[in-house]
Amino acid sequence: MKTAILITYDKEDSIREAVALCEAADYKPVHTVEQKYLNRPKFGISEEIVKRLEATIKRLDPDVVVYDEILKPSQNYNLASRLKINILDREALILEIFQSRAKSSESQLQVKLAQLRYEMSKAKEKVRLAKMGEQPGFMGIGKFEVDVYYNDIKNRMYTVKSKLAKAGKQRELHRQSRQRLGFKTISLAGYTSAGKTTLFNNLTGEEQQEGKELFTTLSTTTRKIMINHQDVLISDTVGFISKLPAYMIEAFKSTLEELTYTDVVIVVIDASDPDFDLKKKFQSCISTLNGLGVERDRIIFALNKSDLLTPDQIEQKAKQLKFEDVRKWIPISAITGQNIPKLKDLIAKLLETPKPVVKKKPVEFGAIYEN
Repeated sequence: MKTAILITYDKEDSIREAVALCEAADYKPVHTVEQKYLNRPKFGISEEIVKRLEATIKRLDPDVVVYDEILKPSQNYNLASRLKINILDREALILEIFQSRAKSSESQLQVKLAQLRYEMSKAKEKVRLAKMGEQPGFMGIGKFEVDVYYNDIKNRMYTVKSKLAKAGKQRELHRQSRQRLGFKTISLAGYTSAGKTTLFNNLTGEEQQEGKELFTTLSTTTRKIMINHQDVLISDTVGFISKLPAYMIEAFKSTLEELTYTDVVIVVIDASDPDFDLKKKFQSCISTLNGLGVERDRIIFALNKSDLLTPDQIEQKAKQLKFEDVRKWIPISAITGQNIPKLKDLIAKLLETPKPVVKKKPVEFGAIYEN
């Protein structure tokens, strides 16, 4: 495993998630810098912290510095030039995880598109720095002129988009085929590492890859299960995460669109999370589902890992998430099977309710995620 110095916020939830992201990308944090602010103009952090980092890097000799925020290209360049080491901001780190997790051809294309959009978003500053004679080689600019550089990215994006469009048409044909055959559909959604894949395996008897790592699932997997003596299709989807740029969501649009067509969406929530994490992750899920246009009355909230809590603690968690007015929520354990039969009963009742025909609106991804 490679080593990293981690720069993150001085909050427990931010530190935990940043460490988890590092580990998911196969980086071991050997030193952590905790700061209240990560948005200072020149480096993102103060000059004083940069000086301390220079000494720490000489002492520990890490492979990279991971910056748990979205850096402007100029900030990335300034920091990398000063510290003489590669800087991975939050976007770049997540893209590395996506690349390592992508198994299917469609998810690999989606990740490639996200990488190209990331590169495009940094292109102007890279070109400006190169023309100033800075030659930021660590950014991969080389000596491209602006028009050649831009056109190269655009051409590659066009090729990837064309392939994804074909995959989207194929997905649409599959949807139409399922409808003709009368299949009802269920989709699992939720914050990354909440236990969606574990629940999927429990319901289907499958052995899909699961674990505590973030983004275990990037490809949508669909299987047939029996609910109330009826064959139903269930799908596992990519997990949500906070502070994820809109272009990354856009890249996975064809996968996430499935949530708007499904008959039931089960939002899996990690009930064992500390209170602040629980609320933050839940809000991220709701914001994403609202942005996608998922109808609230088709959602079941599953408080997973409830075997780790007492009944009183579960009730308290439900109150924090304001579930008093939500009929369709249930505490479960995907590991032990606790309340899985009751979850199936809840699914069956919802499947019996006719789904209203709603004209799909174009999805605007720009406002899905909140910082």
